[in-house]
Formats: sequence, C-alpha cells, structure tokens
Amino acid sequence: MGINKQYILFDLDGTITDSKLGILKSIQYALKHFGIEIKDDEFDSYSHFIGPPIRDSLKSIGIEGEQAELAVAKFREYLLPKGLFENQLYPGIDDLLKRLKHSGKTVILATSKVREQAITVLEYFDVLKYFDFVGGCEVDGSRGKKEEVILYCLERFGILSDEDKTKAVMIGDRNHDIIGAGKVGIESVGVLWGYGSLEEFMSGEYKADYVVRDIDELTGLLC
Repeated sequence: MGINKQYILFDLDGTITDSKLGILKSIQYALKHFGIEIKDDEFDSYSHFIGPPIRDSLKSIGIEGEQAELAVAKFREYLLPKGLFENQLYPGIDDLLKRLKHSGKTVILATSKVREQAITVLEYFDVLKYFDFVGGCEVDGSRGKKEEVILYCLERFGILSDEDKTKAVMIGDRNHDIIGAGKVGIESVGVLWGYGSLEEFMSGEYKADYVVRDIDELTGLLC
C-alpha cells in the first residue's frame, strides 16, 4: 500500500545517515570534561543522545544551564572537525532520494541538528542536491524542538491549512519525530533501521501512522 504525498520530510541522524559513531564520540569527548568517562564498549548505553536536541539529552543526565552550554561547546569541539564525518549513508537511501526528487516530490530535511551542520553532512555525501530545503535548529538552540523544525519547514512552503498538511509526511527513526509530526498535524512514518523501536513508535499520545522495516519498504510506501 502506497501513500501519495507531495512534501516528504526526512529526519537525518538514524534515518538518512548512520551517525552513531561520530555523535557518541563527541558525547564521550564532552562528558570527559565533567569527569564522566564513557568507554567505547559502553556506547550503546548512550544511544538516546542520537536524534533529540543535544540540550534535552544532557538534561536527562543532570547537565543543565551553564554546564549544558559548556557541554554543547565541548561536543562541537569534536563534532565539527571530525565527528560529523564518522558517519555513513544507509545503503539505498541515496537512490530513494533521487527517485523522489526526479518524480517531482518536494524533499525536505527536518532535523534537530544545527542547520549548517546538516548541510555539511548532506554535501559530504553528495545528496544535498536532492533536497528542496533544509530545516534545523539554530546554533543557540532555538527552534530546538522537533515540532518547531517541522512547522518551520511547512511554513517555508506555505503548508498552513489542515488540507495542505494532508499532503505532507514526516519520516524518522525516533519518537520525537513521530510526536513532532503529530503535534503539527501531519502523518508520520517510523523507520526501524535507525535508533528507535516499534514500541517507541506505537506508545504514547502520538503514534506513527506507518512503520517500515527497511528502505525497500519505505520506497514502496512513498513511490
């Protein structure tokens, strides 16, 4: 069963790229400044840092306020020169993006990552050309919530009415993608190749409208 959507919004980390290594090495570097040592074999315990806004993840471990801003600065000290590139495209995602673009769909990135960082990643993998717009948060953390990013992207294309919103869909691998889409009023697709889970997509007030196991299933749904 396919869906006919004109505006296809994608998350980045865990949906388009497998960024786990670079993000968690950046977290490892940042938390070391606070005396928190993360061994390489403990990375899986910090996977919840991938996807949500960095400040939200820091708050979940008790780092807030000025300390959080320092931690973000330390995180970027590693991320910007190195961590962004300890990353890889999920196999087949470039073909899907190309197919959507060539079929006349409006392809949009809606990420909690800083917009300029997201553009750098897309350029690095030579897929920026498939996107009509890149939306993300600002360096100071504003527009940090996923629903704010999604709404920003929709407004960019004049998608304001309930009828217009039926033409859009958000695709992501974490529950904040699903929740953000639900709060804004568009449908969502949860993907299981990233860092989330079926339980995550189907629990709580907002649930994924569709769940796909792999990129072939997502292609069949969208195309």
